[in-house]
Amino acid sequence: MTSLDRKDASPATRAALEAARMTLPPDDGEDFRLARRGFIASIPDADIPGAWSLKPYAFLEDEIPAPTVHPGLWRQARLNSIHGLFEVTPGVYQVRGFDISTVTFIEGETGYIVIDPLTSAQPARTALELMRTHRGERPVSAVIYTHSHVDHYGGILGVASPEEIEAGLPIIAPEGFLKEAVSENVLAGNAMSRRATYMYGALLWKDPQGHVDSGLGKGVSGGKVALVPPTVSISRTGERLVVDGVEIVFQVTPDAEAPAEMNFYFPKFRALCMAENCTCHLHNIYTPRGAQVRDAKSWSGYIDEARGLFGREAEVMFASHHWPRWGGSEIDVFLRKQRDLYKFIHDQTLRLANHGLNAPEIAEVLRLPPTLASEWYTRGFYGTVSHNAKAVYQRYLGWFDGNPAHLNPHPPVETGKRYVRALGGPEAVLAEARRAQAEGDYRWGAQVLNHLVFADPDNAQARALQADLLEQMGYQSESGPWRDFYLTGAQELRTPIPASPTPRQAAPGQLRNLPAESLLDSLSVRLNGESAGDLDLDLTVRFTGGEGVFTLKVENAVLHHRAGEGAPEVVLSRDQLIDLVMGAADLRDVASGQPGEAALGRLLSVLDRFDLWFGIVTP
Repeated sequence: MTSLDRKDASPATRAALEAARMTLPPDDGEDFRLARRGFIASIPDADIPGAWSLKPYAFLEDEIPAPTVHPGLWRQARLNSIHGLFEVTPGVYQVRGFDISTVTFIEGETGYIVIDPLTSAQPARTALELMRTHRGERPVSAVIYTHSHVDHYGGILGVASPEEIEAGLPIIAPEGFLKEAVSENVLAGNAMSRRATYMYGALLWKDPQGHVDSGLGKGVSGGKVALVPPTVSISRTGERLVVDGVEIVFQVTPDAEAPAEMNFYFPKFRALCMAENCTCHLHNIYTPRGAQVRDAKSWSGYIDEARGLFGREAEVMFASHHWPRWGGSEIDVFLRKQRDLYKFIHDQTLRLANHGLNAPEIAEVLRLPPTLASEWYTRGFYGTVSHNAKAVYQRYLGWFDGNPAHLNPHPPVETGKRYVRALGGPEAVLAEARRAQAEGDYRWGAQVLNHLVFADPDNAQARALQADLLEQMGYQSESGPWRDFYLTGAQELRTPIPASPTPRQAAPGQLRNLPAESLLDSLSVRLNGESAGDLDLDLTVRFTGGEGVFTLKVENAVLHHRAGEGAPEVVLSRDQLIDLVMGAADLRDVASGQPGEAALGRLLSVLDRFDLWFGIVTP
């Protein structure tokens, strides 16, 4: 797709954005002062070859929002463009704007404690180099992962070498970190990676008609990603560690913003780290890229607990995204409103559900109270009240709303065919969508036209009109992810991703450092139940390097594994097994002549290779 294929904002969109501008809180510039406070230095355009650059976002230097961008999102995008090394308080430093997340450096007695080494290695390495340039050439003495999302651990190889990790570098994380990181980023990794291309606008032009910001940060860096297991697990609130001479007091917050997460406090610096449990906007109770629904009630409770544990002492509060807060009273107000933001959505969703409203009905009517809506840091630049309310409903009541007509509906293609027939055929559907477009009712136009696209994905008129409708909805969205979903859908309708003769799989980088047992867990979701059929298979895998011996068993179209031997054996490395599964190696080169060669071959023949680029906006 070229930029010429895109449309300008329609009169209805311009009117909607002007109306939205009138609802924004007053802007006294305080957030910009906070975001720039303590600036030390940066690199031009935060340009990191092959991984990251803010150069394409130069258009955001204009204070006046483009007519194709929600004015609230434009402001957030400008804030997220502020980049470089910042002093939070003496001894605590952050590099912001080098990735979607923020990396924090704590000066210990001998080196730097690194908190959340970004998504990929190149930005993390550049951030560490900037820190060393301006604060001294010191080693990394420890790494802390605040939680189990990839943008907080994936760049570890940029701040620590494999040799340093092998030598015992402390890597500290909340209990359950590895299990949850594998569950979210590996077991469902292919589907989540594909959906993330929509959520973060990875394929969009970076301009006022394309990707401008994700709300949480500019976007996700594109460098080398790794999953290195922690060496120290924090299991209880109140646990204390002294790391490189610095005392840290931990608060575990499972099932909040992530299934495994923790806040912590540095008494020496009177500095509170709120991980990703507090950000400068409304976060996701459910993330549109796909993940487990988060517990909004617990999330709110942990924020209140942190306020009680550390709030009276803290003089500065920082987090894994956005900019810090300074001063005890300012921190307290921020924590109370963030706490009540999630509890309000939780409580009011269930109140309305108990009145009999279903998830879409609740999402349509729920609004924040004036005391919360008046703050910039509660606005829906990332999460929205709409889809977060649906998430709370889902957590308690599931996908089914109790209406028997919704219990077993036809799947999308069959539903589409029947709607098109009932509405009078393709031309009638197109006419209804054009009527909705003329009235500025883009939601209805996109909803009805989606049935025609799924019934007949080759209908060029339907695809083109659907793209136009989604595009206007993107322009009107205050949420960065909503905007990117709409605009990416429009782009793929206009220019479909070409088919490939072989699956283009998500990068296997996170598999490389998994413990052997976790790697075998990931194979079980690749087993094709139809192909496996009545296959009965036993195989022993002995990993080189002393990484374990496991017996694999396939029966009832399910793959099991257990430690120990007892079947025909193959000896291979973990990387060799990954390469075989991904199709990057030949079985004859890896296991030729070994007793378990035939069994391994049969197993590989019933393991799927996932295609990252499956259809979303089309069947």
